[in-house]
Amino acid sequence: MSTAALPADFLRAIAESFPADFLTREPAELQEYGRDWTRVYAPAPGAVVFPRTTDEVARFVALCHQHRVAVVPSGGRTGLAGGAVAMHGEVVLSLKRMTRMEPVDLLGNTVRVQAGAVTEGVHQHCAPHGLTWPVDFASKGSSTVGGNIATNAGGVKVIRYGLTRQWVLGLQVVTAQGQVLELNGALEKNNTGADLRQLFIGSEGTLGIITEATLKLTRLPGKQDVFLFAVPDVAAVLRLFRDARQAPLVLSAYEFFTDKCLARVQRHRKLRSPFEAPSGCYVLLESEGGDPAAVEAWLGSLFERGLVTDGTQAQGAAQAQELWSLRESISESLSATGVLHKNDISLPVANLEAFCSELDAIFASRYPGWEICLFGHIGDGNLHVNVMKPDAVEKADFFAHAKQSDHAMFDLVRKHGGSISAEHGIGLLKKDYLDYTRAPGEMELLRTLKRALDPAGILNPGKILDA
Repeated sequence: MSTAALPADFLRAIAESFPADFLTREPAELQEYGRDWTRVYAPAPGAVVFPRTTDEVARFVALCHQHRVAVVPSGGRTGLAGGAVAMHGEVVLSLKRMTRMEPVDLLGNTVRVQAGAVTEGVHQHCAPHGLTWPVDFASKGSSTVGGNIATNAGGVKVIRYGLTRQWVLGLQVVTAQGQVLELNGALEKNNTGADLRQLFIGSEGTLGIITEATLKLTRLPGKQDVFLFAVPDVAAVLRLFRDARQAPLVLSAYEFFTDKCLARVQRHRKLRSPFEAPSGCYVLLESEGGDPAAVEAWLGSLFERGLVTDGTQAQGAAQAQELWSLRESISESLSATGVLHKNDISLPVANLEAFCSELDAIFASRYPGWEICLFGHIGDGNLHVNVMKPDAVEKADFFAHAKQSDHAMFDLVRKHGGSISAEHGIGLLKKDYLDYTRAPGEMELLRTLKRALDPAGILNPGKILDA
């Protein structure tokens, strides 16, 4: 496996076998395609290739296997764990040109797309038929289907629809040797041994490269109501969630963010809060259905019982989007207004309250006086913990301190039966902490899989774990 200059005969074979615009070594493109949203690692790929078909992917990967050239698969590069970073001369395989979407199958409620299809584009492709692929998150305008599947992406509607893997019927995958696998097709039922497609979902491109997928669709939701509530603290966020679980409505999203997140959004995006008085935390709740009279009575009781201090309901789609923008602009705003250290953790929903009560003590001891921006998908137990770099602290010192302090938080995550990565994956950023969530026996099984499927170690090397 090469981490230095690309072999001359490898480059010659590409020039002879692929279109002239297949490969680039332009410095600006190496910088752009060699990294993801983490901005922690300096990109240093040896080249970037842009296939248009599965056949081109397969032939290229076969060449890489023959010449022991490392490959980093790349989609929308919206990941936050360094999973798409190329920093040791690898070739980035960008799927941005593989955007074909086939006609929607209205009888099977499925659609087959290439891996480079953008998430929001799939939504728009299916919407005229009253259908949707219910995988949805703030980066839907940039993220791609292949990347979503490779990281088993979560998002804002997991409480209603579950994770990406639940909406993938079939996969086309290119192995490390360049073999093309068709896994499960468009079958709802296929009880013929181990479900191989699940090996590749969430594997971050370390076991194979996803080139096409058959997606399972569902009906577009009917009337949706969007509310924003003000509450004093995280404990109040959890109390409201407990109450909302018993409310006469179907929850499709339950998101929260702190006042510090809102301040960063207002600073970067100039968005206005709908409330006059500030509050410690905010909850965005989206619901479907429910008897209007019963829902109205429940809303009124929230104030009477002191569960919220203020609230507003969107009057129409435009206002709903304005409320959602406050939540969906957070990640972008945090990155645009400072240097930060991110964590993406999950807990069993039943353990959230106990975990959060102990988390404050870790913040107080590890980050005294530092700005902590919390937000997340409380409805599925997912918290995003963002530590902002103080102006007086050097960047290198900040990351060293934050990385060391992560151990205390991950100890707490393990104590409460949680995961160190809820939806961002492991990549490079969380690799050193994987054993907080995975037992030794699991780690050895993961290494065995990697060695079996990629014996030369050319697919996204160094990500998740070392085989």
